[in-house]
Amino acid sequence: MHRVAASFARPLASHIARDVPNRACRPTHRRRAPPHVVVGRATSADNPPPVPELALYSTHSVGAAADDADGVPRLDDGRVALKGMRRSELSDWLERVGEKRNRADGLFREMYSREASLAKSALDSDGFGEKFLTRLNAIASFEGGLELESVREATDGTKKLTYKLAGGGVVESVLIPANGKDGPGRTTVCVSSQLGCAMNCQFCYTAKMGLRKNLTAAQIVEQVVQARRMLGSDAVSNVVFMGMGEPLHNVDEVLRAVDVLLDNKGLAFSRNKVTVSTSGLVPQMERFLSESEASLAVSLNATTDYIRNWIMPINRKYNLESLLGLLRREFPRKTLGRHQRQVFFEYIMLEGVNDTDEDAERLIEIARDLPCKINLIYFNTHEGSEFRCSDQERIQAFRQKIVDGGVMCTIRQSRGDEEMSACGQLGKPEDDFNAKPMPPRMKDPRTRVQTRAQRM
Repeated sequence: MHRVAASFARPLASHIARDVPNRACRPTHRRRAPPHVVVGRATSADNPPPVPELALYSTHSVGAAADDADGVPRLDDGRVALKGMRRSELSDWLERVGEKRNRADGLFREMYSREASLAKSALDSDGFGEKFLTRLNAIASFEGGLELESVREATDGTKKLTYKLAGGGVVESVLIPANGKDGPGRTTVCVSSQLGCAMNCQFCYTAKMGLRKNLTAAQIVEQVVQARRMLGSDAVSNVVFMGMGEPLHNVDEVLRAVDVLLDNKGLAFSRNKVTVSTSGLVPQMERFLSESEASLAVSLNATTDYIRNWIMPINRKYNLESLLGLLRREFPRKTLGRHQRQVFFEYIMLEGVNDTDEDAERLIEIARDLPCKINLIYFNTHEGSEFRCSDQERIQAFRQKIVDGGVMCTIRQSRGDEEMSACGQLGKPEDDFNAKPMPPRMKDPRTRVQTRAQRM
């Protein structure tokens, strides 16, 4: 067996040497910490604070996929990460190393199929001969580049899964049962796409970490595979990209992962059961809508630039006019069925910030020429937050006003908040892996206006 593996490795030696540069020879670059965003005195909607420079949060410096020169994703041990490739990419790679292209279908079945065992290793697979699997295991791996560290369960049955990342860092995902701990129904997997986040949304706990690392497609896909191993393939019905990170700030890897999720020979989710959420990176949204059939959700959270500039600083780069303009051009997505005729707006209810009757009226106005569904979300508090959730009476009245205006509007129940696994609660800002200064807190513009008025 060792003789076979060696004979396979020899013709590939030059290929591997060429494709994997010597890491010790790479130049080291001192990373510049993101500067504090300086907020000037201008506080009106017509004269908002300056736009933060998003380029300073470039994903290129924080561990985008560890690809070789030909775009093949690799694990830290140098082996090819098979879960980091689309089926077509896997076919191409097999051909390059002298194997049959159609073996990609069988490998996808072994890694992802409901009928197969979701094999952890090529050597555990029973769909191929021993000779091929031994040769494959020498240069490639079924591993996803993360290791399950702990599982914490809340009283409502929600489970927070903590993973150690290969190369350092800890990332979290969440399993959300539809009908409580013992009830029947679907389970949604909430996956992370980054370690930390650069968007600096003021109400989000993850944002306090800054952006520390991008996850690879293999690491994203592995979160779903781990969930299926834990619960059974039939129990996992939905995937939402609403964990740690801004998915479209890691758009290449997210698109690749989504393709694996939707592939009928891969994890085989319906396009209506996979939803990618974004804070509003307009160019990346446009690319996503042109390249993927998965559903899109937009974290809106405000109806004016004045407030959104404060609680979601990305709005200073891509304001509501830019964001809504793109959505009006792209929706309804007529070729993708009834489910995707609407964009899904997520709207976190913040007391005294975005929960007025005027906000509800502006949401109704947005919906007049943009097919949408609005999902109201309870704000889940965390240590150090200056925000509070709107009370139950206000949330119900807010929803009713929107419904009376002819717009579909629901309230998402908070799940898992006692274990810090609810929306906006993931991450560990105190983790020292690739630590960065905490992103700046944005001052409430209404307070500054009041202060100036008092001085006058």
